Amino acid sequence: MKVLVLSWEFPPRIVGGIARHVSELYPELVKLGHEVYLMTPEFGNAPLYEIVEGIQVHRVPVAPGNDFFHWVVNMNQSMGLHGGKLIAEEGKFDLIHAHDWLVGDAAIALKHSFKVPLVVTIHATECGRHNGIHTDIQHYINGKEELLAFNAWRIIVCSDYMRREVERALSCPWDKIDVIYNGIRPEKKAHHQNFHAQDFRRFFAEDEEKIVYYVGRMTYEKGVSVLLNAAPKVLAEMGGNVKFVIIGGGNTDNLKKQAWDLGIWHKCYFTGFMSDDYLDKFQTVADCAVFPSLYEPFGIVALESFASRVPVVVSDTGGLPEVVQHTKTGIVTYTNIPNSLAWGILEVLKNPGYRKWLVDNAYEDLGRRFNWAKLALSTEDVYTRVVKERQQITW
Repeated sequence: MKVLVLSWEFPPRIVGGIARHVSELYPELVKLGHEVYLMTPEFGNAPLYEIVEGIQVHRVPVAPGNDFFHWVVNMNQSMGLHGGKLIAEEGKFDLIHAHDWLVGDAAIALKHSFKVPLVVTIHATECGRHNGIHTDIQHYINGKEELLAFNAWRIIVCSDYMRREVERALSCPWDKIDVIYNGIRPEKKAHHQNFHAQDFRRFFAEDEEKIVYYVGRMTYEKGVSVLLNAAPKVLAEMGGNVKFVIIGGGNTDNLKKQAWDLGIWHKCYFTGFMSDDYLDKFQTVADCAVFPSLYEPFGIVALESFASRVPVVVSDTGGLPEVVQHTKTGIVTYTNIPNSLAWGILEVLKNPGYRKWLVDNAYEDLGRRFNWAKLALSTEDVYTRVVKERQQITW
């Protein structure tokens, strides 16, 4: 089967979870015998064409725009033109697979121009991110998402929660949507042995302090402010021996002010962006990972902590309760309730035996439910269904 994939992020461009999803799913599909051509915007010094784990990666030049939305229009124009050349040169493709609304215009144009069925993975919705549609920009993005969903032959989402959301927010038929979880390669989380862990740990905390961390984007829906509000209770019960490490790029001014106002500034460390290699080392010395999201379609960060053998505390929003099984592979707390989050963190910090049990169960669950080779087979089933249905109709 020959598949043309459109994604606005692919390593080394990593913005959110899509880059990891795309870069780890498609090598498994290549192993199953499929030809995968991937179009993505150019980035830095990355070559315009290369083969990455069997994926034929085409990076298209994108003219700079006046703003992000103008840039997205230019990206779609480039993808449409390059996709048309690819199809002309390489022959007929069996299907197109688009990831999120940002590449929707090009995907829809290629679908209609060449009569190739379109599969769409929707990783999140604008309605979900903002708990409704409130502004002109949100209305615009929601409209693009609806158009992409309408044009899709099948839609793939990452959780049962997202299946319900896409049905509701994008007026999409329930039986058009397939649920396939995100996965992870546990072996990519190298458990570093060749460094002095105690010295490294002292960059972040005193020897007697437990390390509780958040890693991710610094956006409202990630709930970092809830973690800071939970911190005083955790510190009170742990005799002040906890350091809260906040990892991720973006504007943290409001969060830093919040920490100062709460009187916990000296117990917080805002690191900014952290490279994957450095993060791998950091996770080997951390005591608890916290993801207090207000909105989370899946929560691939939880899987990364599973793979790093760090106990996980999450909120019960979106797909997180599907990923983290409460009291078995992690602790699930009430969304946007600081006292509940504090309780979850304390359960982990105060009970070393329980912590190890959670970590062992979580690591085992990776192979059972979040294995990319298994998830690729589920994706292949969707592809096979679409191609078979396409052969039965006159377009």
